[in-house]
Amino acid sequence: MFNFVFWVLAIWFVVNVVWMWFKLDDQTLQKTFAWINVCAIVIGFWVYYGVTHDASGIDGWFITMNWVNIAVAAIQFYFGYRNLTNTHSAHNIHHKAA
Repeated sequence: MFNFVFWVLAIWFVVNVVWMWFKLDDQTLQKTFAWINVCAIVIGFWVYYGVTHDASGIDGWFITMNWVNIAVAAIQFYFGYRNLTNTHSAHNIHHKAA
């Protein structure tokens, strides 16, 4: 189970990061991926600490991927929930004629 979950999460991680990079302005997609990542993080840590596994070569990669996935989810939450109307407000300032 340890190896299977690792490879499923690894494939999800690659697809997620690539798709996230090319769709940074799609807030719905970013929100969806961020919440899926929360589930992936919970599953990843649960499997890493809850399932018996031998000290194989993927052991270190598994925990590293879990921690990096936390950073990716945080970035996705930022891009998913940021307010796009305020980012351009500095360009909409009207100046009075002197």
